[in-house]
Amino acid sequence: MSEPDDAEVPAPHGVLATQTIAMPADTNPAGDIFGGWLLAQMDLAGAVIAWESAKGRIATVAVDSMTFHRPVFVGDVVSCYGEVVRIGRTSIAVRVEAWALRRGVGERHRVTQGVFTYVALGDDRKPRPIADEPELA
Repeated sequence: MSEPDDAEVPAPHGVLATQTIAMPADTNPAGDIFGGWLLAQMDLAGAVIAWESAKGRIATVAVDSMTFHRPVFVGDVVSCYGEVVRIGRTSIAVRVEAWALRRGVGERHRVTQGVFTYVALGDDRKPRPIADEPELA
């Protein structure tokens, strides 16, 4: 896990898509929040943004360049921010950052970032073109 200098990342990029509290049931054997739980929170946040952009049903098809910077601890408020970085004919890529507000300390740190790709789906559950490409965030 890398420990970036907070001076290089002063604030989240994108819009707030989800926010939750890390709970004891979400920990790994070492007592830190399990990376898979954090990945799922980020996927949900990216899906909120992709769904709005695609104007309908979407599915996750790829997770690229996932980077874990810091651990998440029980009691941290985890906020996921996202922004559309690419729109294709049927797909949307969303950069998602997870930030943790440390319980009792009041410090906020970027803990994870990644790029999630979603495909727009039609009623037949097959890829559909994204009509009227929305503006990038």
